[in-house]
Amino acid sequence: MEPGKRKADDSIGRDEKRPKSKKQWQVPRRNDHGGVQAKAIQPGDSGIWATCNKGREGKCVGELQNLFTEYAELLYGSTLDAGDSKGDGTEMPDAADIESEIQAEVAGIRKPSAVQLFTSIRLHVQCVVFFKTVSPIEPVSFVKRICEDAANNSALKRTRFTKRLSPMTLMGRPSADELGKIAAEVLAPHFHQQPIRSRKFAIRPSIRNHNTLNRDSVIKQIASIVGPDHTVDLKNYELLIIVEIYQNICGISVVDDSFERLKRYNLAEIFDPTPKEVMNKAQAVSEKVEGAIDESADVADLEAQPMGLS
Repeated sequence: MEPGKRKADDSIGRDEKRPKSKKQWQVPRRNDHGGVQAKAIQPGDSGIWATCNKGREGKCVGELQNLFTEYAELLYGSTLDAGDSKGDGTEMPDAADIESEIQAEVAGIRKPSAVQLFTSIRLHVQCVVFFKTVSPIEPVSFVKRICEDAANNSALKRTRFTKRLSPMTLMGRPSADELGKIAAEVLAPHFHQQPIRSRKFAIRPSIRNHNTLNRDSVIKQIASIVGPDHTVDLKNYELLIIVEIYQNICGISVVDDSFERLKRYNLAEIFDPTPKEVMNKAQAVSEKVEGAIDESADVADLEAQPMGLS
């Protein structure tokens, strides 16, 4: 009995001495390149889709993180510096004073860290990556500048694994109502500014892993929001409305007619163009598909009268 009793007493003593467990604070999960890993794309976000070869998603994220950061400093450097330099206007105390050193160190710890302009979103999908962006980054002009520089000087090649970049001005849920709200906000600066200037436009939807909205309904709805003051022209458009719908998220952006010249923002094509004969075949197929979309959407009727939201 005694050994058993001693064993019980020992266990009680250990329980009494055991300190209370504290909830551990977890550091935000970071990706392989030091960026904070966001959980998902949210309505109201803006960002940049990118495609790459299968199995190269991690490499693609890494090289784009570096490329985007470099261009952010190039294009928005003064804005970023102005934000970082804001303070309380007080001078730093004498470093020789130990107490002042401690105060300076504490102040440095409390100082908020710089805003992360680009956040990679883990999609768990092959060949596709997404970067969420925040102000002052404007996805369309940002991506266009990258592609312009690439087209003007192939020696600037900084990517090996990235293919197409697709800037998204605004993201939301892929329902008819939500699509209408997003489109109204994104299209307004391009089509509804007074005085209205008639523009030739085209709509290019891309729908993947989604079966609620279809191409025809998307084209009709977007065209109705553009309104009757503008003309559909699939080949010689001035403005192209890009609609990306993927699973449970959709995004819209408007690009200008340099989109085709810049290989539809495909960096791989800009740096290493596909042979012309192969490209001609691909273009013929694309025009066939667009013609079918044009017919099914009854674009002629869209030009004649606006259609309400579905």
